[in-house]
Amino acid sequence: MQSTLVAVTYGAQNPTRVAQFWAGLLGRELVEDGDGVLLPGADGQLGLRFVADGVPPAGQHRIHLHLTSTSLADQQHTVAIAVELGASHLDVGQRRDEGHIVLSDPEGYEFCVIEPGNRFLADCGRLGEFTCDGTRAVGAFWSKALRWPLVWDKGAQTAVQSPQGGTKVSWDAWHRAPDDLGPQRSGRQRFELVATGGDLEAEVDRLVGLGAQSLRSNDRGVIVLADPDGREFRLRAP
Repeated sequence: MQSTLVAVTYGAQNPTRVAQFWAGLLGRELVEDGDGVLLPGADGQLGLRFVADGVPPAGQHRIHLHLTSTSLADQQHTVAIAVELGASHLDVGQRRDEGHIVLSDPEGYEFCVIEPGNRFLADCGRLGEFTCDGTRAVGAFWSKALRWPLVWDKGAQTAVQSPQGGTKVSWDAWHRAPDDLGPQRSGRQRFELVATGGDLEAEVDRLVGLGAQSLRSNDRGVIVLADPDGREFRLRAP
């Protein structure tokens, strides 16, 4: 039994609009289904899903994306395309000498276009990383939950990656006080997992044994859980 991370879900006031933005920026196709609008991943690249959420975003979000660049010209081209599609430049206190460029998508979600030559994201693909607020404990949990190795584990910083490569997922709590990482279960940004192997209840039990908490289920057979930091994620059958 295993959980496969297939997508990161974002709540959006206009899911179709923001999905079209990311489809244009990443060169992906849109798939509309009963759970929103999906941009499926492939070749190690994780998927993105956008679902209706009437609550407007506020403040910095706990997950943001890092897009990679092959050259300075490629970085500037990505930024230009993003702005043309509806992104905005964003000042989050970054220094002028930092090579990455910070933007927000049409829903206000932050993302960075990383400078070329970044060794940590080498060979990760265009969607290089989901970087998340979180403790070291939650990084260790997700390593066991997904059966992905920890490819970075220093201080409060952790990162995991599929053994086959592709998009990394990282956590960093160094800039936050412990009290700032308390339970936040709104689920506006959440991981979407599929249980492979056919026994959904057994996989829920395994995840709970690793430190998750089972919260509820819905009428479509989706199980809502929380990781050790109290962050919501969802598990469904294939």
